[in-house]
Amino acid sequence: EVQLVESGGGLVQAGGSLTLSCVASGFILDDYVIGWFRQAPGNEREGVSCISSRDGSIYYADSVKGRFTISRDNAKNTVYLQMNSLKSEDTAVYYCAAEPIATTCEPDDMDYWGEGTLVTVSS
Repeated sequence: EVQLVESGGGLVQAGGSLTLSCVASGFILDDYVIGWFRQAPGNEREGVSCISSRDGSIYYADSVKGRFTISRDNAKNTVYLQMNSLKSEDTAVYYCAAEPIATTCEPDDMDYWGEGTLVTVSS
């Protein structure tokens, strides 16, 4: 059974940092495209960052470029999202998602989802 479990969310002041973790089980992380998505109240879910080991490509949404960094530890079957210089508009529930053949970092392309972890940035 494919499972994704996120952790690391919390309350942080604007300008601060957080690191999210997503532990995958039931599949080999290296065989999948995996990414982070977020959904703020009243907004649609959006792709934040995705990473593919197939071609080494990494995607970042324009709103997080230069501030967020995605990485993966295949030995631990874990993907991380380091978030720096956080802004109030980064407040959202952050989800980890995976898909073996995704070609974009769009929520509709992902089949497997975690339950999410809440990130709240206070201004």
